[in-house]
Amino acid sequence: MFSNQQRRIKEHPILDEEEYELTKFTFDGKEFFGKRGEMISSALIANGIQIFGNHPKDKAPLGIFCANGQCAQCTVLVDGLALKSCMTPLEEGQKIESVNDYPPLPDDNEKVVFKPIPTIDTDVLIIGAGPAGLQAALTLGKLGAKIILIDDKDKLGGKLLLQTHKFFGSVKDSFAGTRGIDIAKILEDQLKEFENIEIWLDSPCIAVFSDKLVGVLKKEKYVHINPKKLLVATGAREKMLAFPGNSLPGVYGAGAFQTLVNRDLVKSSEKIFIIGGGNVGIIAGYHAIQAGIEVVGLVEALPKCGGYKVHEDKLRRLNVPIFTRHTVVAVHGKNHVESVTISEIDEKFQPIKGTERTFEVDTVLIAIGLDPVDEFYTKAKEFGLDVWAAGDALEIAEASSAMFSGKISGMKIGKSLGLTDEDVPTEWEEKAEILKSHPGPVIKREKPIEEVGVYPVFHCNQEIPCNPCTSVCPKELIVIPEGGILGLPEFQQKDVECIGCAQCVAVCPGLAATLVDYREDSNQPKVTIPTEVFVRKIEEGEELIVVDEDGNDLGIQKVEKVRTLKKYPKTQLVTVKLPKEVALKAVSFKISKDFKMKEIEKFQEIIPDEAIICRCERITAGEIRELIKQGIIDANELKAITKIGMGACGAKTCSKLIDKLFREEGIAFDEITPFVQRPLFIEVPLRYFTGSEEDE
Repeated sequence: MFSNQQRRIKEHPILDEEEYELTKFTFDGKEFFGKRGEMISSALIANGIQIFGNHPKDKAPLGIFCANGQCAQCTVLVDGLALKSCMTPLEEGQKIESVNDYPPLPDDNEKVVFKPIPTIDTDVLIIGAGPAGLQAALTLGKLGAKIILIDDKDKLGGKLLLQTHKFFGSVKDSFAGTRGIDIAKILEDQLKEFENIEIWLDSPCIAVFSDKLVGVLKKEKYVHINPKKLLVATGAREKMLAFPGNSLPGVYGAGAFQTLVNRDLVKSSEKIFIIGGGNVGIIAGYHAIQAGIEVVGLVEALPKCGGYKVHEDKLRRLNVPIFTRHTVVAVHGKNHVESVTISEIDEKFQPIKGTERTFEVDTVLIAIGLDPVDEFYTKAKEFGLDVWAAGDALEIAEASSAMFSGKISGMKIGKSLGLTDEDVPTEWEEKAEILKSHPGPVIKREKPIEEVGVYPVFHCNQEIPCNPCTSVCPKELIVIPEGGILGLPEFQQKDVECIGCAQCVAVCPGLAATLVDYREDSNQPKVTIPTEVFVRKIEEGEELIVVDEDGNDLGIQKVEKVRTLKKYPKTQLVTVKLPKEVALKAVSFKISKDFKMKEIEKFQEIIPDEAIICRCERITAGEIRELIKQGIIDANELKAITKIGMGACGAKTCSKLIDKLFREEGIAFDEITPFVQRPLFIEVPLRYFTGSEEDE
């Protein structure tokens, strides 16, 4: 059985643990157990191991950051080979060791025999099997194109596999009201119907070459693909912030946290703090609560959060403090995150001295935005390939928008191949623009005044692309009178009456709909409220604290009834009786007593020059800033002097921060000479280029 160190999520309101096989491995000579086939990084963290090695330059501790194969911070030695632990599956008997120095190179005394590299022709190569890539493949598959769809992960779905919440958008066009994890399965099942679509998993794209071939490592075999059309749907990588302590183990990208918690059911943390109030950060906070992890707080530099207000409201109702006009000052800890310091900022986004506050946490999530993974697209354009982009590789937006982007790109590619004469419908282009719309202003809504019958009450008050409640009402009593899919839903009584089926309550992605029923007692109406945070089934007769839209207590109420609808089995619909004065205000429940943040005395004043910019080579902002002040405006010269950008990540995480340092020093963008991009975008053993399938 598992050791006492195992940190697994055994109960979750949405996710069910799949059957798995235990396997034994060693880490630095000690014996542990993990799930066969899970990523080594997840197995290590599940066993309480957060430090995977120490940097050879300054012995700084290293752990995961992206959990997506982008940064190489999680590299370990697996049976003597240096591999990314977040991309390497756990197998029986593996000898895993921390990396504390660069492993020695093998003796160069063997004759290398080169064999021909197979070349495969196809109509379309799609790089990336996330929401955009899957929809593009389906669209092209229906048109009869011969397709190869590749992804570096072992499952289809990309970031859909991390999304346990229901999607916004349109029911018809982007599966609104369905959870991301379920959308991935739906699209996978649809793909299986097409014989003209080849799916290669565990098959990373390595490079795009000037002879218009694309190098792909198909599991353990290196091949060239010669596509007529190339579609890049590689998604996005998370942006990094430069602050003292930013490279400590326990500072994650929000996506890495969701990977551990939602994909692998690993309880990576006890107390987290979130930097960034967009949808990614807010949703990650909600996912943490569902996994039984405390969210100590969230900071957002702007005056208000940029994510959907219904997501933000869910956090506020669960007692998560949200600090707007604040930023992170420093993260503290010897070998792992122990605390975080935040402060207010002025109109120039600079910390205001004297406003610092430090909180005890073990994890800090960076969720300040995303950068497109567009290296393949850029290089393919340079070499003259007929290349297209979709999803976040084209433009950062929500997953619902990415799916529609893939659909449109697939249609355009199909026409360019002569498989259809049809243009992309104007309606598609219009919907695509709507789905990537930013949230509108908050609108004050008047509550219904009738105290008869039964009807839904909508607590959403911000225009976002969302219409599932209008789609599921069997009596067609819910409409969006203005603004199309971007408008606010309303209940409109017609010649038929609401039957109280509560489908609109169960489908709502923002958990922002309730059902009020005056039929039995107009003074004490029944109110049905959705919840998805209780890991257990709520029982009739137990008492819960009911709250309003702002998280204010409306009193302790006894549960009258609990049900789930067949189509939405993970959303509990809890009915309570409330005085009519507050019935229309009720929207959620508290899951615990008020949480008080533990603020601690310790404070380390920010020293910006000490912030790590290059995680791979441990180069600080101060080192780079000094060279810029000496007149160096060529990133490649910085590389030659400091080795910045020469690490395993290939400048994926530091290049944007270097650009920011140039701007801070007054250097215009067009004066800077950027990095020369490497021909290869991921690390790969040289033996694969010899055409050998085994290490001979």
